[in-house]
Amino acid sequence: MSMPKIRHVRAFTVRGGGADYHDQPDGHWIDDHIATPLARYPEYRQSRRSFGIDVLGTLVVEIEASDGTVGFAVTTGGEIGAFIVEKHLARFLEGQLVTDIEKMWDLMYYGTLFYGRKGIVLNTISGVDLALWDLLGKIREEPVFQLLGGPVRDELQFYATGARPDLAKEMGFIGGKMPLQHGPAEGEEGLRLNLERLADMRSRVGDDFWLMYDCWMSLDLRYAKRFSHLAKDSGLKWMEETLSPDDYWGYAELRRQMPPGMWVTTGEHEATRWGFRMLLEMGCCDMIQPDVGWCGGITELIKISALADAHEALVVPHGSSVYSYHFVVTRHNSPFAEFLMMAPKADKVVPMFTPLLLDEPVPVNGRMKVPDRPGFGVRLNPDCALHRPYQH
Repeated sequence: MSMPKIRHVRAFTVRGGGADYHDQPDGHWIDDHIATPLARYPEYRQSRRSFGIDVLGTLVVEIEASDGTVGFAVTTGGEIGAFIVEKHLARFLEGQLVTDIEKMWDLMYYGTLFYGRKGIVLNTISGVDLALWDLLGKIREEPVFQLLGGPVRDELQFYATGARPDLAKEMGFIGGKMPLQHGPAEGEEGLRLNLERLADMRSRVGDDFWLMYDCWMSLDLRYAKRFSHLAKDSGLKWMEETLSPDDYWGYAELRRQMPPGMWVTTGEHEATRWGFRMLLEMGCCDMIQPDVGWCGGITELIKISALADAHEALVVPHGSSVYSYHFVVTRHNSPFAEFLMMAPKADKVVPMFTPLLLDEPVPVNGRMKVPDRPGFGVRLNPDCALHRPYQH
C-alpha cells in the first residue's frame, strides 16, 4: 500500500482538568502528605500541589496524515509543550512519510539538543512520538503491540500504586506500592511513622503479597540506607526513586548496601538511552521504570529496554495506561505492569485518564488482555474542551 505523508501537526491543552494523575481533587490519596524533594520545608509538606506539581498541565498532540487519518497522544507538557510542538517540532514532521518514525525522532531530538535533552522537551517529544505510533497503527489497522513485534504473553498482570495495598490485594493485584509520607526533615518521628505504616500494612496483607515504597526523590543516601535495613523485617520488596535522579553515584552505593533480596528501582524521571545507560552501567538499580510519556516515547523505550536486557535489569514502565501496556506485553524483561489507583480513596479500579480518554482498558482481578483495536485503541472524549494556544 502507498503510505501517506504527514499533513498537519496540532498541539492542545486541556481545559477543565481530569487528564492526568497530577490533576486530582482535594482529599485525593496521591496528594496527602507525600514525601517530596521540597518536604524539607514545612510549608510544602502537606500537598504536592503546594509547590506546583500540577502547573504544567496536559498536552494533547494530534497528527493528521494526508489520507485524513488522525493519531493522537497525551502527556504532561501543557502550554510550554504546545509551543514546542507548534513552533519547533512540526517542521520536522510535516511532509514526512508516516512510517519514518525513527528519522523524525532523530530530527526532533537533535534539533532540540541546544535547549532540551531531558525534562519538558523530552516530555513533548514523547507525546509526538506516541501520536506517530498511534497514527501508524490506525493506518495499518493494527494495534501498536503488533507493530512492536507482537505479544510475548496472553495478558498483563499488575501491581497497584495507591494508599491501600490491602484493598489492592482484595482486587487481585500482585502487589501494592505506597507513597512514602515522611522524609528526612521529619526526623525520628517521621521515620517511626513510615516503619509503623509498613508493618501495619504487612500485617493486613500477609507475607506473600508484594509491598513497596515510592520515595519520589525525597531521601538522601544516609536516610535511604538506614531505612532499608530497618524495613527489611517487614518484607519490603523495593524502594523506588529514593534519591535525586542525577545522583547515579548515590544509587550505586545504595544498591551495594541494600539488604539481601530488596531491590533498588528508579528511572521515572530519567530520559533517553543516554540517561538510562548511566543507571545501568553504574549498577544503580535492579529495575528501571521509564515513563513512556517522558523518556522519549516508544521509539526511545525500545532502545532503553534493549540496554536493560543486556544488563539483566527489568523494565517496568511508570504507570501510563495504554501507552505502556502496548510495550510491556511485547517484552520478556517487562514481566508485570504498574496500575495507578486513581480513585480518591484507592478503593476501586478506574481508568487513569478519565474523562479525557474513552475506551481506556483497566485490569480485572489484577489482569488484563491488551485490546487489539488499531493504534493505542483509545479515543479523545469530545466532551473535554481542548485549547490550541499556538498555531504554526
